[in-house]
Amino acid sequence: MLVVMRRTATENELEQVKQFLVEQDCDFHQSTGADRTILGVVGDTSRIRRETVAELPGVLEVFRIPTEE
Repeated sequence: MLVVMRRTATENELEQVKQFLVEQDCDFHQSTGADRTILGVVGDTSRIRRETVAELPGVLEVFRIPTEE
């Protein structure tokens, strides 16, 4: 799962998203660029609803990574 934060997301909003992911027993890799921060979520994300993450403050978009068959 990839979580793309809004350009206007505050540090507090980013921390809320990271805390949510930790509470779901997931880890993440943060990539912060000049305009945008992206979180690459590591772990079993199958039980996390994409819509739930997308509704968190500061989140722009959430993408699921397809599983290989």
